[in-house]
Amino acid sequence: MTTTATPPNVPQIRLYQDWLRDQRGLQFADYRALWQWSITDLNAFWQSIWDYFDLRSPMPHSAALGRNVMPGAEWFPGARVNYTQQVLRHVEAAHAAGLPALISENEKGQVRELNWPELRRQVAALALHLKAQGVQPGDRVAAYLPNVPETVVAFLAAASVGAVWSVCAPDMGTHAVLDRFRQIEPKVLIAVDGVTWAGRDIDRGDVVRELRAGLPSVRHLIVLRNLGTPETIADSVDFTLATGRNDAETASFEPQWLPFDHPLWIVYSSGTTGLPKPIVHSHGGIVVVAMASGLQTDVGCSYEANSFGERFHWFSSTGWVMWNAQVAGLLGGTTCVIFDGSPGGPRDAPDWTTLWRFAARHGVTYLGSGAAFYAGCMKAGVDLAQCGDLSAVRALGSTGSPLSAEVQQWGTKQFQRIARSKAQEDIWWYNVSGGTDFAGGFIAGNRDLPQQPGVMQCRMLGAAVEAWSDTGEPVVGQVGELVCTQPIPSMPLHFWGDPGNARYLASYFEMYPAGVGRKPGGGDLDASAGGVWRHGDWLRIGGEDGQGEWCVIYGRSDATINRQGLRMGTSEIYSAVEGIPEVLDSMVVDLEYLDRDSYMPLFVVLRPGVTLDDALRKCFNDAIRQSLSPRFVPDDIFQVPEIPRTLSGKKQELPIKKLLLGQPLEKVVNKEAMANPGCLAWYVELAKERGVVSPQAGKV
Repeated sequence: MTTTATPPNVPQIRLYQDWLRDQRGLQFADYRALWQWSITDLNAFWQSIWDYFDLRSPMPHSAALGRNVMPGAEWFPGARVNYTQQVLRHVEAAHAAGLPALISENEKGQVRELNWPELRRQVAALALHLKAQGVQPGDRVAAYLPNVPETVVAFLAAASVGAVWSVCAPDMGTHAVLDRFRQIEPKVLIAVDGVTWAGRDIDRGDVVRELRAGLPSVRHLIVLRNLGTPETIADSVDFTLATGRNDAETASFEPQWLPFDHPLWIVYSSGTTGLPKPIVHSHGGIVVVAMASGLQTDVGCSYEANSFGERFHWFSSTGWVMWNAQVAGLLGGTTCVIFDGSPGGPRDAPDWTTLWRFAARHGVTYLGSGAAFYAGCMKAGVDLAQCGDLSAVRALGSTGSPLSAEVQQWGTKQFQRIARSKAQEDIWWYNVSGGTDFAGGFIAGNRDLPQQPGVMQCRMLGAAVEAWSDTGEPVVGQVGELVCTQPIPSMPLHFWGDPGNARYLASYFEMYPAGVGRKPGGGDLDASAGGVWRHGDWLRIGGEDGQGEWCVIYGRSDATINRQGLRMGTSEIYSAVEGIPEVLDSMVVDLEYLDRDSYMPLFVVLRPGVTLDDALRKCFNDAIRQSLSPRFVPDDIFQVPEIPRTLSGKKQELPIKKLLLGQPLEKVVNKEAMANPGCLAWYVELAKERGVVSPQAGKV
């Protein structure tokens, strides 16, 4: 990649602070003071984000935060917005600077570039096509698509007409996709004929036919011929035809202005029981939070002098919320560089240099991925000096699971060896933790703060995050439950099909009493203010001495499965496994924890006379792979006498998870509340074998 000049790359957050000083008369002694203001004067902070980024509405709003209640906060009442409108406002300036909107490559080396005017044309063409099919604001458009430019076009087109977008990645099987899409009853399905992954072409035609048959609400099917398979799917329209229009109406198309809280998309986060939770986010909330997040991700506008030529890549599938984060780069006028395929190369010849060589070819300036990717590179002995010209890379992003100090130190040393600039000698790691649940970050980075391997730099502006004890007391320097005590605009509007917000409240707001800790800046409010958001992660704020802005996520505090950043409810795994005739009962736990390799064992109780063997293991793995995704195939399968259950019959996933992570048995389970406490001895022995507890700590 050649550039005419090296941009200054002043940190985005510093530019914002300069603006606060010049335009608002606000100066802060340090980041803690700035953060404290952002979570105390919520109205002033979020209004400053609107003004700083020059967000627009044809109608004025009366306040940034109209009503502070959780859930149900009222944001920017009166404002009208549209996600696609914010993206397309960059078309002229970015194109005049000669910068593309999207650069994509797949495993076959096929490279495509989409300029900003062509992005606008395709979005307009597909939006008009959707309208011609009767799609109205609020109708759902579901997609079964990979990480390709067409998926971005489809999303922006759906959003532009007020339709509600929802996507599942093509590595998911029919059953898992139907469990999601049936709940939202889409009017349109946009699907792919097949994908290439880890060196293999995988036909998805049969799955698409099954989805069409299993979704009676679908009135229109659009098929993207990614593999170019000769077979056609009945009653479908080719994606290229749906986006091929280029006339006066296409040229004059404008996205529809919508209420701030109009639904934008539905994403899915699974718990331990029931179907996946269909989480609804708003246009306005996502746009405002994405812009605020940009201050800390430090992803700049590609046509502005300070960040000229920015090329942003965050590896993801469409099934992970980081796909949404990648696309959000377009909101700020950033060139997004996307890769469709396996970051670890072919199955029969693993190659962990794949993503680095991709970044070198396309002059990526900001490279992000899951923490597991960087760990895989270190273990494979990747030498970045052999991966091409990486001189453009100035920042590395990591999320999905905790990034260990060892892995971060490895990556830093690699860049010190190949450094061609001061920025690369001190490569900045943007370690972030947030969630699909609110499509944002809680813990993040700040280029102006010191780095320490294995920890995150600070809490994100506007995120009133604390670590709480079981009794609801904030703790510093100790591990506690991650809670957020004040609303954030991108928190869900609701779950789709959730009368009275029952599942929504149970998922995030019922652990601690309503009103406790809800006063901005500290203190309690009346119960009518609602409860704090309990996220389900273990968090430590500050160093072990309680000092500093450092934050460490230690893994999930609940039983949800988190595999490389993708979450799946245990109930979905049980549905796949317990449908096998030989299985009487099962349990799975995810032993994700800082500085330890991710490890997910499956425990099965088999019918009398049946013994676990290789054939049965393959049967379990195939069932999970086909029904859900290969990502959720267990690391080990154990035949056990019993699954531990409470007196009410609930599987005790969380106590067993804590036991296998090294906590003493007496602290993780109340045997008097168990239906079968005698079965615990088997799990204690497994914990001893794994070396996580001493014989004394695990007495039954």
